[in-house]
Amino acid sequence: MRLRNVKNAINIVENCNYVINNPEEYLGKYKEIFDNNNPIHIEIGMGKGDFIIGMAKKYPNINFIGIEKYESVMVRAIEKLAGEELTNLKLIRLDAININKIFNKEIDTLYLNFSDPWPKKRHAKRRLTSEVFLNLYENIFKNKPHIVQKTDNILLFAYSIESLSKHGYILDRVSMDLANEDIDNVITEYENKFMKNGIKINYLNAYKK
Repeated sequence: MRLRNVKNAINIVENCNYVINNPEEYLGKYKEIFDNNNPIHIEIGMGKGDFIIGMAKKYPNINFIGIEKYESVMVRAIEKLAGEELTNLKLIRLDAININKIFNKEIDTLYLNFSDPWPKKRHAKRRLTSEVFLNLYENIFKNKPHIVQKTDNILLFAYSIESLSKHGYILDRVSMDLANEDIDNVITEYENKFMKNGIKINYLNAYKK
């Protein structure tokens, strides 16, 4: 994905009320951020925010945190939040490799939507469902690990199924055509474009006992 520089992106992100600029300080105590004990769901690679904002609106009794590595991308999500008052939504700028430095056994569900497939074999460890990341996630979940993935990339999807299975996850539901399934779904910007072009969306819901 080619990223366009956004003027004053860092300043915009750092001064947004939705953004947690010091997430390390809340390790193990994110309920203080939301001032409640509701479940916390996170999305790694939230992009322009369509999914995480839509979920926060749809489920006010769940707390949502969108994680994005790039300020220039996060700014687009912040723009969509203008005029909104979503007390159950926060954003964090973070490289996912550091995920267990900011969460400690407090996350209920993790969403991976249209993640970079890193198609070259030598880059496999960078995939968000690689053994490297699955090991990191072990420390962030509160109870049963629970991962939901959507992707248009069939090779990444196949890799994820194999990787999750090897890591002890149970595949509760799998679909290779999400649009034609009776599954609760908030559509992302990428997803909308793909479906208009006739590209099928792959979906999985995985958990550990």
